[in-house]
Amino acid sequence: MNQKAETRKEKRRRKQSKQCQCCKGKFMFCWNCRCGFSICQECMYDNLWGMTCNGITWECPDCGEQNGYGNQ
Repeated sequence: MNQKAETRKEKRRRKQSKQCQCCKGKFMFCWNCRCGFSICQECMYDNLWGMTCNGITWECPDCGEQNGYGNQ
């Protein structure tokens, strides 16, 4: 039973890699919007000037929804 639980957990962790919509790279961490848009950390830093005005939230370029950075 323990081995089955471990293999399920490993499979879940492997599937968590996301594809960045900007650079098309696969990363373990991406900023995600509810609409499905995802952007990697490096692309977020490069495009920060156009995606945020206060450093607390960022605006999704696809749907215009406000998303938090998680720093508040």
